Amino acid sequence: MRRIQLPEPPSPTGRSGTPDIFESGVHTFVRRAVVIGNGFAASENQSVGLVRALGLSDKHVLYRVTRPKAGINEWLQWLPISLHKKIDYIVRMIRGYSQLMLKSQEKKLMPSPSENGVSAGLLAVLEADVKEIVSFAHETYEKEGPLLVVACGRDTISTASSIKRLASENVFVVQIQHPRLHLNRFDMVITPKHDYYPLTPEGQEQVPRFLQSWITPRDPPDCHVVLTMGALHQIDFSSIRSVAASWHDEFAHVPRPLLVVNIGGPTRNCRYGVDLAKELAASLLNVLASCGSVRISFSVRTPQKVSNIIVKELGSNPKVYIWDGQGPNLHMGHLAWADAFVVTADSVSMISEACSTGKPVYVLGAERCRWKFTEFHKSLREQGVVRPFTGSEDISESWSYPPLTDTADAAKKVHEALAARGWKLKV
Repeated sequence: MRRIQLPEPPSPTGRSGTPDIFESGVHTFVRRAVVIGNGFAASENQSVGLVRALGLSDKHVLYRVTRPKAGINEWLQWLPISLHKKIDYIVRMIRGYSQLMLKSQEKKLMPSPSENGVSAGLLAVLEADVKEIVSFAHETYEKEGPLLVVACGRDTISTASSIKRLASENVFVVQIQHPRLHLNRFDMVITPKHDYYPLTPEGQEQVPRFLQSWITPRDPPDCHVVLTMGALHQIDFSSIRSVAASWHDEFAHVPRPLLVVNIGGPTRNCRYGVDLAKELAASLLNVLASCGSVRISFSVRTPQKVSNIIVKELGSNPKVYIWDGQGPNLHMGHLAWADAFVVTADSVSMISEACSTGKPVYVLGAERCRWKFTEFHKSLREQGVVRPFTGSEDISESWSYPPLTDTADAAKKVHEALAARGWKLKV
């Protein structure tokens, strides 16, 4: 008779070596995640931030939904991505867009920002393929358990919802940012409170009635919708401490207080140009006396004419350092070492990250924003999280507030939703 090897019983002093069978069964543990990105850093940062908060930062695969680029495609970005790809296919068949086809193939494998620890061993960003991800979830379920799928942005909606539809028993799908329609196609939706601004009387006054069902949420949030103040990200006190240590040599000698200025770029709902750049330059010159040093960074969206004015007015000042975008990205170091921030009002992501540090945050240009973004800035001001930047501030005078903890709060809600389904994370 063949001997049967029984598993070791659970340890009475700890759980580190406890076999899964004694806890809940192998099929109830979520050990890995798939992130569906759209190629935009701000969106993908939200998904990766949530995965990191859940303890799966080194156990996720990043897939990417990519739109066709160049030529007529630049005018088709507003279309649903599935329709956009069909039109692009027809155009290429007619015109013989061989060069565009080559570019599309080159984008299927891109450098990954971090290694993936799942058993599939995929160490690159792959083009998101619903059938491939669904097969992966089915085939690995018996051995690895359920799969967490996290997506963010309009272009990822159809992919994430299709995965949920085809593998509902094997996945838990989280959609970040409001998909507008069919919320029941996801296990959880995480979205800022200001996405529901269109349902308010003020919001509905700004939208023609025949458009309301297309560009606004149709119903108030239900139990599987998690509301946040701002955007999700990877910033918390743990990451700040780690980053502060790694950037010590770069920032330890910088005169204090250190004012960090993050400049974005105009958007459809927050328009500005050289006028705001001139206002910012003048205000920074006014507060220089109360600063030990000022460090300025531009985003990829910053217009050249805006950055030119900032460089012209402040570039020669010995207290001011303007990062030229060369070398290691200083953004995390700035978040860790800054004593205060000035951020342009266009970027919900940059403001959310700064407000997660608990340090003073001044916002410039909020009065130029419209639609739901006015509600975002109003909420932050009412809670004392941000103040408008006027140029009359004394940067040496600090003030504080309860830091935003949207990512940690959202991660807690994911834990609770998984528990309700009989699943839990195995970190």
